[in-house]
Amino acid sequence: MSTTAYQTGRIGLLLIDTVNDLFSEDGKGYPNFKDEFDRIGTFANIKRLLAGVRAQGVPVFFAPMSYTESDYTTWKHLSGIHQEMYDNRMFEAGSWGAEFHPELSPLPNEVVIAPHKNIDVLANTDLDVQLRQHNIEYVAIGGMIGTMCVESTARSAMERGYHVTTFTDATAAAGGRAAYDAMILRYPMISHATLTVDEFLADIRKAKG
Repeated sequence: MSTTAYQTGRIGLLLIDTVNDLFSEDGKGYPNFKDEFDRIGTFANIKRLLAGVRAQGVPVFFAPMSYTESDYTTWKHLSGIHQEMYDNRMFEAGSWGAEFHPELSPLPNEVVIAPHKNIDVLANTDLDVQLRQHNIEYVAIGGMIGTMCVESTARSAMERGYHVTTFTDATAAAGGRAAYDAMILRYPMISHATLTVDEFLADIRKAKG
């Protein structure tokens, strides 16, 4: 049960990497997460989350990842996740895989953050500026990957003084059920609320009165 009292007008939803490479059946990364998506209901839950916040007038911020051919070929220091993405040309700028999934796409009035190249979206994009310009204090973070971009961005947002909500069912972990279980144990330590989609939507409706 949530004890968070959200403040209407200061809540925002951040969706990370809701793109074809992860959420479409033909996406390069989809096979790695299909079983967990099916177990958790990730895709349907994010769709319901997106529809629910839009109905409540909550701003949505979309954060895609993409890499140019120059990025793939000239970076000097590659982390393990970068090496995997580079080897498979995942999130290739201008490709179908890097486009938003049709059912998880921004509307014309919603903010698309500059593509991120590291797992912390706040590290090298305009996300912080966009949140502050839209008066966001309570940021809820869903999307992918739960153990990487979502978790890293949640940690960074918490450190910057945002109130952070993470989700148990609007993401998935790299590494299957064991990694997911460990992730869900970590989330309450780096965020201020760890909720299901339904709990979050109930709380923001309550805040609106």
